[in-house]
Amino acid sequence: MLKVALTGNVGSGKSTVTRIWSDAGIPVIRADDLAREVVATGSDGLARVVEEFGAEVLQVDGSLDRTVLRHRVFLNSGERARLEGILHPLIGSLRDAWVARHAASKTALVVAEIPLLYEAGLEKDYDAVVLVVVPPKERLRRLMGDRGGNEEEWSRVMAAQMPTEEKLPLADYVLENGGSREDLEIRCLALLDLLRARARKREDQ
Repeated sequence: MLKVALTGNVGSGKSTVTRIWSDAGIPVIRADDLAREVVATGSDGLARVVEEFGAEVLQVDGSLDRTVLRHRVFLNSGERARLEGILHPLIGSLRDAWVARHAASKTALVVAEIPLLYEAGLEKDYDAVVLVVVPPKERLRRLMGDRGGNEEEWSRVMAAQMPTEEKLPLADYVLENGGSREDLEIRCLALLDLLRARARKREDQ
């Protein structure tokens, strides 16, 4: 099985890539899905977050208020590190279990979306890394348009990540996403052809 890691800095369009590949029949595990699962209402992960950050990060129905938590941790690198220390091991366990299930079923190709792949040192766990890139000004424009918030807040979020320039020489494949959705789909499907061919070659060895 060919294990592919999909990464890219915030606002680069990773979620769009996962949808395109998923629609093309590729098993994809999304970072947001895992992040929501580990802090679902009643979960041990949510209990640990509340223990660490207080009940003010909860909504009235007892679910996690992701907006409040995001504002808090991205303004404080120490609190961000504490949150990552809780969530990343839980997310990693779920992701590893998902990959193992597909390996056992002899799936040819799987894709795991991991935003902080290089920051967490996980790139060696995968056979290939795909990096999605968008110019910073365009990422900032998309973030404010799609998710709300202001320029200062999202600039802090962007600055907290390893610069794209440092990730470029480490990636096996680079997906440029500075254009239209149609342009991205063409690039995604062309790259998918290469990955499928690589997976078939791996199976034949």
